[in-house]
Amino acid sequence: MNKIKRKLKKSKRIYRVLYYIVIICYVASLSFFIYSIFHLKGIETIFRVVLTIFFILYIFIYSFWNLLNLLRKKYKPLIITSIISLIFIAIFSFSSYYINVVYNSINDITEKDEVLYKSYLITLKDAKFSNKSSIGLINKDIEEYDNELAKKLYKKHKLQNDTVSYDDYVKMLNDLYDEKIDAAFMPDNYVTLFQNEEGFENILEDTKVIYEYSEKKKNEDLNLVSTKDFSEPLTFLLLGVDSEASGLNASAAFNGDTLMVITFNPQTLEAVMLSIPRDTYVPIACRNNAEAKINSAAAYGTECVVNTINNFLDLNIDYYVKINFKGVVELVDAVGGVDVDVEKPYFNSYNGTNYGGKMCEQNSDRQFGSHLVCIDPGWQTLNGEQALAYARNRHLYVGGDLDRVRHQQQVVEALANKVLKFKSIKDFQKILNAISKNIATNMSTDTILSGYQVIKNMVINAGSTESLLNINKAYLETYSLSVYVPSQGRNTSAQGYYEESLSDIKKAFKIALGKEKEEVIKTFSYSVNETYEAYSPGKNKKGGSKKTTLPSFIGKTVAEVKSFCASNNISLNIEYVDSGAHYNSRVTPGLVGDQSIHTGVLLKNVTSLTIYIPNAKELPEVKTETPNVNAETNNTTSEKTTTSESSKNSSSENKDENKDENKTEEDSNKDAENILNDKITH
Repeated sequence: MNKIKRKLKKSKRIYRVLYYIVIICYVASLSFFIYSIFHLKGIETIFRVVLTIFFILYIFIYSFWNLLNLLRKKYKPLIITSIISLIFIAIFSFSSYYINVVYNSINDITEKDEVLYKSYLITLKDAKFSNKSSIGLINKDIEEYDNELAKKLYKKHKLQNDTVSYDDYVKMLNDLYDEKIDAAFMPDNYVTLFQNEEGFENILEDTKVIYEYSEKKKNEDLNLVSTKDFSEPLTFLLLGVDSEASGLNASAAFNGDTLMVITFNPQTLEAVMLSIPRDTYVPIACRNNAEAKINSAAAYGTECVVNTINNFLDLNIDYYVKINFKGVVELVDAVGGVDVDVEKPYFNSYNGTNYGGKMCEQNSDRQFGSHLVCIDPGWQTLNGEQALAYARNRHLYVGGDLDRVRHQQQVVEALANKVLKFKSIKDFQKILNAISKNIATNMSTDTILSGYQVIKNMVINAGSTESLLNINKAYLETYSLSVYVPSQGRNTSAQGYYEESLSDIKKAFKIALGKEKEEVIKTFSYSVNETYEAYSPGKNKKGGSKKTTLPSFIGKTVAEVKSFCASNNISLNIEYVDSGAHYNSRVTPGLVGDQSIHTGVLLKNVTSLTIYIPNAKELPEVKTETPNVNAETNNTTSEKTTTSESSKNSSSENKDENKDENKTEEDSNKDAENILNDKITH
């Protein structure tokens, strides 16, 4: 050993230093490289192992052989192999850096274990809050954690105000706006949740936060877990966060206005995509399946939305992806724009402004005026601002929200087919940066990485076709549905759906997931007079029953109500009244003056009904031409009289009649005005 050391010292110092530096740098960079590539689980595993063994053997060979070269004072082989080693060191360093950039970017989009939850105490903008102010509080049975946070805020600020319990956030906000309560406890994302609800469009300007309380807590969304990876068919739920700020923090909430379900089959590279209109009236899972607009489920968390959609579509959603639409601007610009056929607007103007046939919408900061984004109809490449404007606009199209979800599908499809077609490392970094800042998911990093093989096949495919994915866009056929919501005390404009359309979409999802076999079409007809349209699951399927609501029976005959209730299996109770809350002096005696259930309530939820007949006891029974009505309804109809003045003598009756006959024209006009102002009492 000493002999070797003496010989080594006799070699030229510069080459000895080069030898030592190359070994140290090589070992360090190789260690970093091995650490990086072994983070990439499931990606070319055999290749990574072989590569690692090769580079480890190389450094052993380099060290031993060049030691001999130094001892024999042969410097040329040392210089050549050192140059090769330095190239390897550069490759290791470059590769490790970008592997870690990719890994960290992927890791950033995975939901964090803990998030910051906040509760706000809000009032109307100009309201004054005092210890006498009443405060609305969501019921613990409806939203336990929001209730808990609100109580902690109450305690922290030593409030002594009376609280009013609510089962519905919208009802609470209605009462706040109507000044029935002075303040309300709301989650910190209340603006995002309710700014698209009717009546709350300016909620940010209408309200102010006077107190807040926050605490970190385990991210409840991570309870939604799946063991599936990209080796098998998956179902995703895309949730839109319509924020005006770039970036998506762990506490970001979505408003439920963008709900897109995508089933993806990695073997066929085929996907079925459905945008669910935000006003679709469905059972809400976390509200004991009480029916409401599907976007209202967002107020109760991601789990509520996922379970609601699972029940509605008979699916099992594996993973959700939240995307901030403000970030769409960055992402579209990062891929160099998206190619979209912009639909021609149905209306030429909005809010009194004429756009001359262009599609015009606020910019990403929701600014009008000179900041308006206007696009000519037709096929074109849209930049980020244009793509977001097109995806947001609904006021210029006759279908409103239904047209908007179609446009969102166009943008998402175009983006999906463009995102992997980057042309340089710089473009790739831009895409990664936009994704990591503006997307969040409950997929683990390892699950995302399991999609490598799929992505590789898609990239290979990109050389032979324009589309990386074959996306079949489903379409849920809906109809207008005005429903009275008792918990909110108001009517809401919703969308019912056709059963046939929903069934066809469910079948398409099952076929895409490999749960059903697709029926082979053996016949085909074609007419040159008809425009060919590709099959879209659910589209033009308008069969099946529709949701119906309870009509108003005010002014109708008892026989008409009996017939309706018999036809709809509703138990009917009849009460005769001459005074009190249900007495209606504006209705002809003997006809229906009031009803126990508000018109507009979903008929399927009505099992019994009481109608109130004014002054009917003394009148002869109203005859009806409907045959056997009484016989059909004997078992479901009961009658009782609740009159406080049944012992009136005939003289007083005549006196009242004369009094009614002698009403002045002025009194009649007052009665007519009262008709508009009075509400039906329930």
